[in-house]
Amino acid sequence: MKLSMRMKLLILLAAEFAFLVSGIISSGSETQTLMSFSENDVVSLQPQMVNLTLIQGADSKGAVCLDGTLPGYHLDRGFESGANSWLIHLEGGGWCNTIRNCVYRKNTRRGSSKYMENQIPFTGILSNKAEENPDFFNWNRVKLRYCDGASFSGDSENEAAGLQFRGQKIWLAAMEELMSQGMQNAEQALLSGCSAGGLASILHCDEFQSLLPQSSKVKCLSDAGFFLDAIDVSGGRSLRNLFGGVVQLQEVQKNLPKSCLSQRDPTSCFFPQNMVEHVETPLFLLNAAYDVWQVQASLAPPTADPLGSWNDCKSNHANCSSSQIEFLQDFRNQMLDDVKDFSRPSQTGLFINSCFAHCQSERQETWFADDSPLLEDKPIAVAVGDWYFDREVVKAIDCPYPCDNSCHNLVFK
Repeated sequence: MKLSMRMKLLILLAAEFAFLVSGIISSGSETQTLMSFSENDVVSLQPQMVNLTLIQGADSKGAVCLDGTLPGYHLDRGFESGANSWLIHLEGGGWCNTIRNCVYRKNTRRGSSKYMENQIPFTGILSNKAEENPDFFNWNRVKLRYCDGASFSGDSENEAAGLQFRGQKIWLAAMEELMSQGMQNAEQALLSGCSAGGLASILHCDEFQSLLPQSSKVKCLSDAGFFLDAIDVSGGRSLRNLFGGVVQLQEVQKNLPKSCLSQRDPTSCFFPQNMVEHVETPLFLLNAAYDVWQVQASLAPPTADPLGSWNDCKSNHANCSSSQIEFLQDFRNQMLDDVKDFSRPSQTGLFINSCFAHCQSERQETWFADDSPLLEDKPIAVAVGDWYFDREVVKAIDCPYPCDNSCHNLVFK
């Protein structure tokens, strides 16, 4: 019985991660879904399961998912010393950049609360166990579900297709709901997010701080959200095309930093590399230097690699040729160049490891476990905690691949 329960959990978490990484990888009219496993994964047999709560009355404020259903979140209450501390984690899962992609998406849990799980496991940064999450285990921990397709930032609609693009309103309705649940008295707060949610945590960071008491200690964490405006293997800009579609379709420019828009076009201001300089609240960037989502969907998507010469390399980094590794090293160098100015102030934090990974704060084995990824002898959870509580300045950048043997590199089947 124990074995079958373990297998069920492995399959559940693998499927969860597959959707997370693919996020409905949208490029033109394509949709692809990926399955992934990492070396030496160990799955907790009994993760805490937390119920879904729909935000009642959100529809009266126009705060609805793509299909018009109510948005939702999962909340586990804090206790003891963490009773007045709040961790808000924004769910990821790609974007939709065309009417066709968004219509497809509204029939999934990424576009409708009708398809969301009634319970989800809280692991990694959301765990309620001190041995799994040493600094935040007893905080009020919230996962805000993602059902708008534009990193909680759009505000428009398409009546003909029955689509509501209300990410900004969902964000505001959720914050209002959580304030009424006690967050208005928060002594400490951390806004985090993974992937598209990591981009959202950058975008909403200052807004989050403005909602809370001035006496609150407020910081933000972006996990796997530092998407680069990079040149793909065909010499084009696949992710810029995708982001351009999202921004235009969902009228995202209404909610981008005005200070950025005065200098750049809206699509450029949706890229974190151009957004972070406008964030005043302390921000931590956690990213793999060879982020597998960016490799698969931005650097070498099928549209840029029609003959599939990157397929083996994308599924397993061990299959990459020397010229492909060189291309990936150039991508890493661009990332390091783009965080140089960001990293100068002492209040910012960095953990950029040379792994083929994505979303390392949500998975227990990468957040805090016996064999977690390490930089400067610290697992991610300790580095983030040291930074949040001002125990140390954290600016951890790995040496280039293949020097790090602590990675949990993702391999795609």
